[in-house]
Amino acid sequence: MRSSETIGWFADIGLADRPTVGGKGGSLGELTRASIAVPPGFVVRTGAFERFLSTLEQQEPIRTKVEALGADQLEQITALSNHLRARLESAALPDDLTSELIAAHAELCGADPNSHVAVRSSATTEDAEDASFAGLQDTYLWVKDAQAALHYVRSCWASLYSVPSIAYRRKHGLPESGVAMAVVIQRMVNARTAGVMFTRSPLTGDRSVVTIEGAWGLGSSVVSGEVTPDRFVIAKITGEISVREISNKHVQHLPATNGGVRELETPENLRRAPSLSDGEIVALRDIARRVERHYGRPQDIEWAVDHSGEILLLQSRPETVWSSKDRSPVATPAENPIQHVMKIFGGHR
Repeated sequence: MRSSETIGWFADIGLADRPTVGGKGGSLGELTRASIAVPPGFVVRTGAFERFLSTLEQQEPIRTKVEALGADQLEQITALSNHLRARLESAALPDDLTSELIAAHAELCGADPNSHVAVRSSATTEDAEDASFAGLQDTYLWVKDAQAALHYVRSCWASLYSVPSIAYRRKHGLPESGVAMAVVIQRMVNARTAGVMFTRSPLTGDRSVVTIEGAWGLGSSVVSGEVTPDRFVIAKITGEISVREISNKHVQHLPATNGGVRELETPENLRRAPSLSDGEIVALRDIARRVERHYGRPQDIEWAVDHSGEILLLQSRPETVWSSKDRSPVATPAENPIQHVMKIFGGHR
């Protein structure tokens, strides 16, 4: 199935397409085209959202009501959010859009009755270099069939009008006309271990290391903060693992039988066992270096290791905390980290 005005398959899109596929969609396409392992999928482009919203606005304004609010009007923001989310989640999708999404879902999942997908928000304003908009919209895991996926596409669109999302846009003065929502639909990874990694230390800003955090099961337990993950720090150049902090991972998120995610107690023998082997830590470092080289700047990366041991990336976004503190570069970026270190410490020769 080919990409269209409505559907963009990962292999056909990249960061340049962010205005129509959002930050997450653009990044997943970019990674796919860079031959970095990503669970396959497609993006419901922003044009579908715009069309859907336009139909609703013919009945009652939406964007002008949001822009009329001040950032400090929390009570009014909450009331409008509840109203708009209910409208978007209950409205019917156009018939032709429904047909195209069902066909794309079938193409992605094939005839496998056990195939599940993630339905992930991908707003056009998220993961920008000057603002971190990620995490303000919704993601739904282990969605079991096409009809459920259609429902959650609307839920993702509606989450653009969550209280935190509206408040963020009003605080930063973002015009509503420039805000749209794409939706990523991709195959789920039945993760043995999952987590996040940073191509510069989130604690010190050190660019010579990769910091990896992981726990058993799906990465949602780490991202939500319900589990204190294991933490490893590995040197980009030498591969020396300088920090090993193994936590008591008391719970893990696993797929629920009928779709969605369930939280279970971690078996006693795994609670204080490292969630990653040294070989996997080194492999994650190698992937982190490839991704950072590709993007040319530090990255925050979500990853998963499936039960076969394959490592897949679920997202990569620009690191914003330390990058915003940098006033001027000490040295120009070099593809080889050794060259970067030599430029810093070797002086001018």
